[in-house]
Amino acid sequence: MFEVLVYMFENYFEADIRPDQSTLAKELFAAGFDSDDINHAFDWFSALEAMTAKELAGTELNTSGFRIFSEPETTKISSESLSFIMFLEQAKVLTATERELIVDRALALPQPVIGLDETRWIVLMALWKQGKTKDYLFVEDAVFGDAHPTLH
Repeated sequence: MFEVLVYMFENYFEADIRPDQSTLAKELFAAGFDSDDINHAFDWFSALEAMTAKELAGTELNTSGFRIFSEPETTKISSESLSFIMFLEQAKVLTATERELIVDRALALPQPVIGLDETRWIVLMALWKQGKTKDYLFVEDAVFGDAHPTLH
């Protein structure tokens, strides 16, 4: 299912092409994706959109607390992924509400373990829905880019 989400994002949503769900399902099926995976991807993305709409409506979490991840979260989401999420929050790329949205969407994926690559895509999709991809891509490039700064 995750491959369907990435394919949809790269080929449709990022380019702001929004075919209706029936047309998109037919195109995804023609591209070789399983209909169950397509339907699960639609459900996952619909939940992302609904949660993003709530976040944009101003239901920001209190950021003065301390977040402790539960056992199901630490079992499913890799330690590298959780560290990356915390890094983005500390760098002010993510808010506490966005962090929770990303954790929720990671837990909703069917894979038994969510690695760093999946987490990076989830963050990108979540921030894209809010028009905040430039902030994320700057940090992503700085952390994971091939070019390293020259120290003088």
